Parts: sequence; C-alpha cells; structure tokens
Amino acid sequence: MTYRDVVSRQVLTWACTAVGARMPVAMAPLALVFLVRERPGGYSLGAIIAAAYVLGEIVGAPVLGMRLRPERARGQLAVGLALGAAGFVGLGMFPGAHPVVLAGFACLAGAAPAAATGALRTLLGSLVPERSVAQALSVESILTAGVWAVAPAAVAGLALGIAPRVPLLLAAGLMASSVAGLWLLPAGWGAGDTADTGGGGGTETGAGTGVRMLAMLIGAWPVYVTGAASVAVLGLSELVLPALLEQRGIGVGWSGPLLTGMAVGGGLGAFVYGLRGWPGLLRTRSLVLMAGTSACVALAALIPTTPGIGVALVVGGTLQSGAMLTRNLSLREVLPPGALAAGYSVMYAAASVGYAATGSLAGALLKFVAPSTAILAGAVLTVLLTVIGWWGEVRRVGRAGRAVRPARAGRGADVVVVRSVKSGASKRSWR
Repeated sequence: MTYRDVVSRQVLTWACTAVGARMPVAMAPLALVFLVRERPGGYSLGAIIAAAYVLGEIVGAPVLGMRLRPERARGQLAVGLALGAAGFVGLGMFPGAHPVVLAGFACLAGAAPAAATGALRTLLGSLVPERSVAQALSVESILTAGVWAVAPAAVAGLALGIAPRVPLLLAAGLMASSVAGLWLLPAGWGAGDTADTGGGGGTETGAGTGVRMLAMLIGAWPVYVTGAASVAVLGLSELVLPALLEQRGIGVGWSGPLLTGMAVGGGLGAFVYGLRGWPGLLRTRSLVLMAGTSACVALAALIPTTPGIGVALVVGGTLQSGAMLTRNLSLREVLPPGALAAGYSVMYAAASVGYAATGSLAGALLKFVAPSTAILAGAVLTVLLTVIGWWGEVRRVGRAGRAVRPARAGRGADVVVVRSVKSGASKRSWR
C-alpha cells in the first residue's frame, strides 16, 4: 500500500478546494472571539457568537447532507459555500452590529456550508481507485491537521497585527475561492450509486427514499458515537490546556506550541496509518487507538513538566488521527455509496456535538475542581463513549450475521445478503 495512486492533478485540485472550504471553519471560533473582545463583556459575547456558529454547523450538516444528491452535488455545494462566504462577509463588514445580527451571520456561516466536508470527502473517494481509499482519507487527515495547525496563528496574527475583522474577511475570500474550485472537479461522484439508497429500483417515491436513507443513517449510530468521542478528547485538550498550564505554573503562552505539536502529531499519525494495512477489525483498531488517545490525555493532565505534556499530546494526536480514520472507513462499510455524503455530514455534526459537550462539561467542572481533574473526567467520558460505540458495532454485526442464515436458506430470494468475513460488514445487492 502506497500513496502513488493518490498523487494526481485532480487530487491536488481537490486539496486546494478543500483548504478553501475548511480553513474558514478552523478560523471561525477564535476569529469571532477576537472580533468582539473589545466590546463590553467581549469574551462572553464572543463565546456566545461562536456557539451560534457551532450550532449552525450541528443543524446544517445532517439536514443539508441528507439532501445532497450525487448527480447535482456541485450546484448544491456551490450554493452552500457561497452563502457561507456571505455570512463571513457580514461578520467582517459589520463588526459593530447588534449581537443578535452577528449571531445570525455566524449561524449562516456555519450552517450553509456544513455539508461540504462530507461531500468533499465522498468526492475524494471517487477520484482514486478503491484500493487507495484509505490512503486518500489519510491525505485528507494530513491536510486537515495542517489547516488546524495554521489557522489559530493566522487568526491571532491578523486580528492583532491588522484588524479584528481581517480574519473573517479572509475566511470569506477562501470560502468563495472553494466555490470556483468546484468547477475544476467532477460534478459529483456517480449518479448510479443513488440506487443503493432506495429499495425499489427507481419506483420508490422521494419520501420513501428519504425514510430509507434516514433509517440507514440511524443504523450507523455506533460509528457516530465513537467519532464524536475521538473529537471530544481533542476538544478537551484544546479548551482546558491553558488552565492546566496555569495550574502547573507554566506560561499560558505554551498552549499554542503544544496544540500545534498535537496537530503535527495528527498529521504524522494519518500518514503512517496510510502506509500499510493494519491487522484486526476496524472497530477493534478504533477501540485500541481511542484507549491510547485517552491515556495520553490523562497523562498530560498528570505530568508536571512542559516537555512531558508536549510528548503526551503529540502521541495522543498521532493516535487520535488514526482513530478518526477508522471511523471514516467504517462508514464506508456500513453505508452504500449513495448515502456516504449524508453519513459523513452526520459524522461531522456528531463530532461538533462531542466537542461542544466535552467543552461544556470541562467548563462546568472547572468551577469546582482543578483543571487536571476536569481533564481526567473528560477522558473517562471519552472512554465510556468509545466502549458504547464499540458495543453498538458488535451488536449490529451480530444482527447482520443472524440475517445471513435466512437469506442463504432462500436461494430464490430477490435480495442476496453478502457478508464480508474480514470486516464484519453487510450490504444488500439487488438483482
């Protein structure tokens, strides 16, 4: 397994388009805080507006993701990204507007392009041979790690060095550039795959197809739970790290380099994961990687020195990126191609919920316990979510196995159930 099949002009064009779409997402929360920090109650107001942005993402990703259609994905994505760019323009052009207006712009900027992450990931999978999908997803993770490593420094530098509105105007420009990039890529990822989401060979109504897709997405809930856990532990590290450093008597300014190291570790982990095939089922790999990530975060809470905390976070970021990759690959096993974009969008929403929930828990605990204790509590919650997700996957595979026996008994059945012994996944193939 190599990255040779991933190196192509189309994938490079996809990467540039993805950076334009995702850099604004990584910049937004911190940029919104800088935008209003000099107003009365600035930090609290910034947190509220950032929460409106995240809420838009949480609602927009599943709703818009389910409405994506492979045969006209480009047009739908272009509209969403253009509206998102308009939301960022409103924030940058009217920084002194009423908080409700700013929250509305932020919600639009978060909600309108929220399906782009899942759609672009699905499109990437169609640009490479099936055997190289894992490497393609690894490249995506490396790219994402780079974006999240650069975004905070870019926001702080532009907001403090030029003006608080500049990062948001830059985000608008980047998102608008991604709209142009869409026309250099295929219009979709294969209209023929939409048949997999329906059950009547094209005779089902749109409502029936939507219900069937919703049922499939709900059936994949264990993958979403573990995916949320993998991002939750990352959010825990980001949000509580400054308080932890202060508790240890370490300069809070070290939080930036330490989190950058964690992001770099994530990129390294994604690269190594894509170099070869790994033993074990995907759900088992995910369980092991998430346990390791949680252990690293717990160690970071207990180690008193800066180098020790840094090493724990780098290793944790390395393992976390591998865990997230197993979740994306697991979705490809449990969902048909026509439902993948919606599935990735729901995963995106679940990750946002996990991030917000862990941040809220940590914030509440910090009022009563030390930062190290809050991190340990969050790590325990992450392990609990991981175990629930793993149990759900085992249970789902068990049900699929019981369904195989009746299907094999009826050789003349219209539906043939094919089960992969290696992955434990099942799918229906209509004759």
